[in-house]
Amino acid sequence: MKNVISRRNFLATSGLLAGGALMNPGEVLQAASQESGSGMKNEKMRIALIGTGSRGCRMWGRTVVTNYADYLTFVGLCDTNPGRLQTAKEYIGVDCPIYTDFEKMMKESRPDLLIVCTVDATHHEFIIKGMEMGCNVLTEKPMTTDETKVQAIIDAEKRTGKHCRVTFNYRYSPHRAKMWELLRAGEIGDLTSIDFHWYLDTSHGADYFRRWHRLAENGGSLWLHKASHHFDLLNWWIESDPETVFATGSLDFYGKNGPFRAENCRNCPHTKACDFY
Repeated sequence: MKNVISRRNFLATSGLLAGGALMNPGEVLQAASQESGSGMKNEKMRIALIGTGSRGCRMWGRTVVTNYADYLTFVGLCDTNPGRLQTAKEYIGVDCPIYTDFEKMMKESRPDLLIVCTVDATHHEFIIKGMEMGCNVLTEKPMTTDETKVQAIIDAEKRTGKHCRVTFNYRYSPHRAKMWELLRAGEIGDLTSIDFHWYLDTSHGADYFRRWHRLAENGGSLWLHKASHHFDLLNWWIESDPETVFATGSLDFYGKNGPFRAENCRNCPHTKACDFY
């Protein structure tokens, strides 16, 4: 790719910045440039973003523009919602065209890198189309929601010669990065058995039952949309390559098993008693 830093280092350094940078942006870029051997070229990386929700606008939008404007430029934003698009353009702080037609954006903007931040179940559509239209792709986790879509993405990579990278931003929070360092340094000796539990509280956890994540057909359920973070952390920390992964669970707190039930918050008769109103 004709850009100022490699895709691998762009992903790593932008993730660091989003999670709390260990160095200032200039140092991060310089280190990434030296490591990749690319040098600080004058030509900016051309980026297009599809999906202008919270993750797209913040982590892959505003944060990236704030720290890397000298090295990259957004050439297009795409979403199905024109009002959201206009708001996203202003929030991110860019002056690029906005589109509701994905293929039109790709043809007119000619990006080097496409960032996919749509609903999980649609990731594969834009990843594959993006590669077919000559672009490398960076996608939010999870890459997609079932094995058929995964295989289609792999086949598209082989067919087009382009690449898809999946970002797991949890890796780059300072304390989780420190755990990686300590394990690599052998601080606790050889690992023989691992027990890893993760608990969602009712503050952050409730978010997944308010938005599109609440429908399994959109995000593959929390087993995939949320727990993929934790499998990734474990695989990263201990360099594991699991052969089998399975999950069991139940709906115990939210939805039909919650203490209150109504169509939505705005007309619910339980607003005075509900902690989540």
